Amino acid sequence: MSTALADLKARLGRIEDLKAASNVLSWDQETYMPPGGAEARAHQLSTLQTMAHEEFVADETGTLLDRAEADLNGADPLGDDASLIRVTRRDYERDRKLPSSLVAELSKTVSEAKEAWKAARANDDFGRFAPLLRRIVNLNLQKAEALGYESEPYDALLDEYEPGMKTATVADTFERLREDLVPIVDAIAASPSLDNEVLHRTFPVDKQKQFAHAVIRDLGYDFDRGREDVSAHPFTTSFSTGDVRLTTRYNESYFPAAFFSTLHEAGHGLYEQGIDDALDRTPLAEGTSLGMHESQSRLYENLVGRSRAFWSHYFPSLKEAFPDALGDTNLDTFYRAINRVEPSLIRVEADEVTYNLHIMLRFELERGLINQDIDVDTLPELWREKMEDYLGIVPDTDADGVLQDVHWSLGAIGYFPTYALGNLMSVQLMEQIREDHPGLDDDLAAGRFGPLLDWLRAHVHQHGRKITAPDLLQRITGDELSAEPWLAYVRSKFGSVYDLR
Repeated sequence: MSTALADLKARLGRIEDLKAASNVLSWDQETYMPPGGAEARAHQLSTLQTMAHEEFVADETGTLLDRAEADLNGADPLGDDASLIRVTRRDYERDRKLPSSLVAELSKTVSEAKEAWKAARANDDFGRFAPLLRRIVNLNLQKAEALGYESEPYDALLDEYEPGMKTATVADTFERLREDLVPIVDAIAASPSLDNEVLHRTFPVDKQKQFAHAVIRDLGYDFDRGREDVSAHPFTTSFSTGDVRLTTRYNESYFPAAFFSTLHEAGHGLYEQGIDDALDRTPLAEGTSLGMHESQSRLYENLVGRSRAFWSHYFPSLKEAFPDALGDTNLDTFYRAINRVEPSLIRVEADEVTYNLHIMLRFELERGLINQDIDVDTLPELWREKMEDYLGIVPDTDADGVLQDVHWSLGAIGYFPTYALGNLMSVQLMEQIREDHPGLDDDLAAGRFGPLLDWLRAHVHQHGRKITAPDLLQRITGDELSAEPWLAYVRSKFGSVYDLR
């Protein structure tokens, strides 16, 4: 290893340590921090994140990049070192455009906004959150202008979460998806409704936790390198490949709420735990994009976790864990219940078919905010109008409406499209898995999850950010991102579930 490369890695390692320390404080704020710590925590996070930013964008980082790149001339472009330089240079050139004062102000505002959002949602009081959201929108506008864009400011924000993706491409993809999705939803709505009463019985929280943890341990989530806690909104965070943490929230009267969010977050966690340890303490030790990350969470939550094969293995254990709630229920009734399609208010509890409609709604709203076509004060009413338009239902409260998601309080504008993009990727990846491993359903039915995880580790997880999401998808499947496989999957599965002809 050249001296320049060693020095670059040492510098990047210190920066990653600062980011990890900041992430620990953020995780604590969402899980255990007392409310009285909010103001001090805002300053602490702002200090750490500003330090990491200033250290990263300093001239010395650029000098080391130049020297290390010269030393590696002719190296394998997909090797660890060449990839590190390529990805770090992209981040460096992007982040150099952001003033430290903007990074500090955004960090401080986000920390304050998270606490305001929690209180606003708990008290159904959008007015309590609105001033912070307005500041976040304005700061994101400043961020977009600093970063630069070709067509519209939303491009600059989307690029942070899905590198290379354009707003116009997302809009076109969503329009294509909507054209075929609405008739599917209409056909299901015209069919006899499936009874999901069994899911609304009493499921003691301690038993839910035990069962869910046993399942994700079987899937491969390593509790020696992770844990699960409770938060207002489920999320996954990683401090290293050896410390990847999940959160969920429990509802004693609705089994799917915590169980499927745990599967979803475990999908994220398995990705982070599967990144090559050699990439730790570098910018490569993350998922390659949030869309690809969502492909992993949605794959485990839906393609595995809502499949008949999966439950043919776990349903006997579930009945044993909850005999009072499920003693009179059979596998077919339960399978149909967890796959019931019904427009719902809460995105994280939405069924597979209508979920993408929730994402389209949020994409349109935050794109309008950034283009300054929508004012923050009008969001609650616009949310209700779009919910009625997209899903035919209207929330009675802002807590179940515009306040239900944590993302805007995190400053994460440009994030929501990745959920739908991940849905599409998940089916494309699963089609390839089934082609490579035709016995997948037999494995799931037998509780053998190692072959699935081994495939994902080899093809997706281990690479971290070395390969971009479009290149990774092309490399694995031979195709670009497409809505067609997902639509075909939905038609097939739910045509069977609802006996559609």
